Amino acid sequence: MRSRTPALSSQVVHKSSAKCAGVSHQLSFLLPRVRSKSGSAASRSAWRALTIYRGCHGKESQQSSADFRFYIENHTRNPDDLSRKQVRIYQLYSRTTSKHVQILGKKVNANGDDGALLIVETETFGSHIRIKGKESEHYICMNEKGKIVGRPDGRKQECVFVEEFLENNYTALVSAKYKGWYLGFNRKGRPKKGSRTTQRQQEVHFMKRDPKGREDPLEEFRFTPVTKRTRRARRLKARRN
Repeated sequence: MRSRTPALSSQVVHKSSAKCAGVSHQLSFLLPRVRSKSGSAASRSAWRALTIYRGCHGKESQQSSADFRFYIENHTRNPDDLSRKQVRIYQLYSRTTSKHVQILGKKVNANGDDGALLIVETETFGSHIRIKGKESEHYICMNEKGKIVGRPDGRKQECVFVEEFLENNYTALVSAKYKGWYLGFNRKGRPKKGSRTTQRQQEVHFMKRDPKGREDPLEEFRFTPVTKRTRRARRLKARRN
């Protein structure tokens, strides 16, 4: 969709910029007189010029902040195929069941073992994500009743969640379409309705975990102290080779 921004004619912009420039020049001329106490007329003129000068800069800052806010909202509301997407594979650990979230076709629960892998597609702006099961290839979605279901097509807004990073190092996933409705599971691993969830509940707290057997890329760069024993072991290993 094309973004519609309020267009100003070049003539109006030129006049406003020229006015602000003239006020800045007037201030540079009047302020030394006010400091030297050359008269009340100069102070009154300087006060009027200072008021106009603040108005010019206030409009510029408000316009720039409004444009930036419009740009962010436009991209987060309508993510398109041109935005950069990141694909990650990890396990989603549930705080209540002490197990992992798994997608079994249309059914979703939090009773998965270490092999329950999820493919998470992340959009560029706003931490908008889509969660898909690696084996089932179904997405986690939330319908209008707040029920968690699995669907093969995850392009709808019902299948988009927003990551919220909590102070206790857990992550909560709130629906991008239904505000305030979270992805959550009870103690038996069954999904809860989104209308009955809040951010403070433990049922909506998750932790991201790397797949089992995946090595830390920084593991080989960890420092190991060199002692006489390690030197001797290195010499023996070199002789054997």
